[in-house]
Amino acid sequence: MRRIKRRHRHARWRHFPQHFTQTPLLQLPDFYTTGTDAREATATLHRALELGVNLLDTADMYGPHTNEELIGKAIAGKRDQVFLASKFGIVRDPANPTARGVNGRPQYIRQSIDGTLKRLGVDTLDLYYQHRIDPQVAIEETVGAMAELVSAGKVRYLGLSEASAATLERAHKVHPISALQSEYSLWSRDQEGNGCLAACQRLGVAFVPYSPLGRGFLTGALKSPDDFAADDYRRFSPRFQGENFAKNLLLVQQVQALAAEKGVTAGQLALAWVLAQGDYLIPIPGTKQRKYLEENVAALEVTLSAEELHALEAVFAANATAGLRYPEEVMKLLDR
Repeated sequence: MRRIKRRHRHARWRHFPQHFTQTPLLQLPDFYTTGTDAREATATLHRALELGVNLLDTADMYGPHTNEELIGKAIAGKRDQVFLASKFGIVRDPANPTARGVNGRPQYIRQSIDGTLKRLGVDTLDLYYQHRIDPQVAIEETVGAMAELVSAGKVRYLGLSEASAATLERAHKVHPISALQSEYSLWSRDQEGNGCLAACQRLGVAFVPYSPLGRGFLTGALKSPDDFAADDYRRFSPRFQGENFAKNLLLVQQVQALAAEKGVTAGQLALAWVLAQGDYLIPIPGTKQRKYLEENVAALEVTLSAEELHALEAVFAANATAGLRYPEEVMKLLDR
């Protein structure tokens, strides 16, 4: 396959490596299918590097731990080609896979980074996120402990995930925050109204949208809740259930029609929309397969006119998507 030419849109954010361009990250998802084909996942990671996708995203809770281990093996001997991002703070209960807790205490952070570095097989992590804000621990205390990791040479840059604009502002006063990772896509446009995008622009922080393909829904590949494996996380997500699924499917079908008119896939159109929101955004289209990786990277070649952007936003207006983006108990973990 020919090497995909990428449109380089150079970063303007102040607290992130300046050589990075707006190339989609690669994230290996954990919650959508039973098991992982390690061979194909590794081949996907290697293909990503060939295509210039060098910013890899993981977390200690993916697996838990097995995602970091897989990436660590895949990048062995390739460390200089990779910018590694991982996360701490979401605690999973092995006895109850659906249960979640949050821990932002300094001692937990110190333990977490050592485990992450060992599993990834590296001495220094490029970007370390607090995966969720711990309401029981002041953000100043958490970020202060994260800053100690920078001083110790274990971490280069700091990030937050699903933090409010106010929390980002407070954290940034303790130590520069380089990236804020939160859900953002055509069907999850909350970030436009909660001040986070504006705060990132003002502070010079990169915004990293996760699930830019709406957890796969915006690709148009999902036709029924029956498409999910028995343990697929999306079975328990309100947007993928019953009447909500049916309503959202009608919206996606309109995106598919617009994509067909343009001669691209629905997923590429959805990614192109995210990329068009600003050059401080770096979306994460997660995949475990090379064919989808290549499709996602090709979205960099898709340019949208003002009319096309308007048409997409008319379909997926800010509150058009039916259902909460997480179950109610998980929504409580978000910093809002």
